[in-house]
Amino acid sequence: MNWEDMTAAEFARAVQNTGVCVLAMGVLEKHGEHLPLGTDFLNGHTLATLAAEIEEAVVFPPFYFGQIFEAMCYPGTVALKPTLLFDVLQGVLDEIGRNGFRKIIILSAHGGNKFLVNYLAQCSLAEEKPYALYVYQGLSKKQQEKWQKVCETSVHGHACECETSISLANHAHLVKMENIPAEPTLPLNRTKHLDAGFTGIHFYSNYPNHYVGDAKVATVEKGIALRQLQVDSLAEFIGAVKEDEVVPDLNREFFSRVTDVKNLKA
Repeated sequence: MNWEDMTAAEFARAVQNTGVCVLAMGVLEKHGEHLPLGTDFLNGHTLATLAAEIEEAVVFPPFYFGQIFEAMCYPGTVALKPTLLFDVLQGVLDEIGRNGFRKIIILSAHGGNKFLVNYLAQCSLAEEKPYALYVYQGLSKKQQEKWQKVCETSVHGHACECETSISLANHAHLVKMENIPAEPTLPLNRTKHLDAGFTGIHFYSNYPNHYVGDAKVATVEKGIALRQLQVDSLAEFIGAVKEDEVVPDLNREFFSRVTDVKNLKA
């Protein structure tokens, strides 16, 4: 069920019936020369919607604010200041909770959100909330093996065969296959001497045109198969979250002990 499609009364019933809201986080950024700026949030919202049809949940409206500083050198990118971005995300989560959801799942549809969403989950321990926060981590190892069998190429990550195929399955009218470069883009490895560490410029150092791999071999058929793997995996996770009582119980135990420590100081 999509949050934005329901009336207020329908929404209230959905909160009671499901108890779970899925927030699919994307961004606005360049995806090669052939995919739209909204690729991540468009595909993420579609994935969440399809999974919620299998395992009933409410899907938050399309969300396109995330960590995307590495794409600020390309037209169309929207990158909020770090503190503003964090406050917006925390405010959205709190509003979802205020509307009655006791469990919230974050689905990151953009690789650059990886550290951000995990940090958000850690920050849920900074202050007691009326909801439990879960971050969906993606396909299992077995599902990843199935994924690779669908693909012809081995280099993936951004506007690649996979993402282009899924985009063809979701919104083919926005994909410009004729704009795909004749030659694939492989990592430049300009910071390979620092492989033991991490820098913010890492992605740009490998892919200065914000395009990875070879999208020429992308097809609708591959996209449908890859999307189904994602949908089945997310639906399974939604079901597990709906059944879970361990995390809420642990949260209550944790904050009870936090209160005990405060009382000791008093």
